[in-house]
Amino acid sequence: MSVTHEKTMLKVFDNIQARRVMQLARETLEIEADAIRALHARLEHDDSVARAVAVLFACTGRVVVSGMGKSGHIGRKIAATLASTGTPAMFVHPGEAAHGDLGMVTAQDVFIAISNSGESSELMEILPVVKRMGTPLIAMTGRPQSRLAQLADVHLDISVAKEACPLNLAPTASTTVTLALGDALAVALLDARGFKEEDFARSHPGGALGRRLLTHVRDVMRTGDAIPAVAPDVPLAQALVEVSRKGMAMTAVVDEQRRPIGVFTDGDLRRLIERVQDFSKLTIRDVMHPNPRSVHPDQLAVDAVAVMEEFRINQMLVVDEDGKLVGALHIHDLTRAKVI
Repeated sequence: MSVTHEKTMLKVFDNIQARRVMQLARETLEIEADAIRALHARLEHDDSVARAVAVLFACTGRVVVSGMGKSGHIGRKIAATLASTGTPAMFVHPGEAAHGDLGMVTAQDVFIAISNSGESSELMEILPVVKRMGTPLIAMTGRPQSRLAQLADVHLDISVAKEACPLNLAPTASTTVTLALGDALAVALLDARGFKEEDFARSHPGGALGRRLLTHVRDVMRTGDAIPAVAPDVPLAQALVEVSRKGMAMTAVVDEQRRPIGVFTDGDLRRLIERVQDFSKLTIRDVMHPNPRSVHPDQLAVDAVAVMEEFRINQMLVVDEDGKLVGALHIHDLTRAKVI
């Protein structure tokens, strides 16, 4: 297709279809929003969600979610959300379950079966086995009178007045409602378990929140010979060599027990140049900044960031319980670790 022909086709599409596209988009969102509002209204007189959460909360094994087709895709998301919010969960494909994967399910688990019709043959083939094991069954269907709904210990009604699809065929509003109800279960369980930010971080160590809540100062601080440190009586010129050699734009000043008594930074040097002409007779004690800011190695790295931001500094010393220097921290170390 030539560029000219393609532009012509796009122009025709724009002229003929633009309004129709926007109309369908708005109608889709309106139908799906109405479906969720209808579910919300049903739950005012239905305790099924509370009963389902009670079953899930009492589970000593895992939550096993299963469904075919689009219901299966939604089931995978529900299982993933449960797992990341403190409820061990996994997805099992019903077809694979009928050929061996059902061995993953135990009596200590809870089985969530999703089928809008409530008659999925693949699910109905394996659920009698699940029931014989004594595994509690939660069903999510759009037909309360279906075989699946009748078989379940708890039935969650995901029925919708109509699908957003203009043909009323493709799962759209029904899958949206199912996903929303799955989120509702996960949030209710999260609250019941007392799930905190720290717990979420442990499930997401690769994410930004995980790095913020799991990274401690000791994980990113510089140690050993990488720590710039000098005695208080060394000449200023010698201290400047230490500042330059260690590449932290500062040096700690430590006593005989290696306890920090001061710090000297590049900023201190610039200010010193403005008022002193002869450095030859100065020791680092004469020009150091006393009472330097410090953190403990077991503190969260974000705590060090907060102190740096509050006092507008780029470096901090790290001291142990005895007040001895054990590390040094630069703002660049925190940036590299993606704490900030």
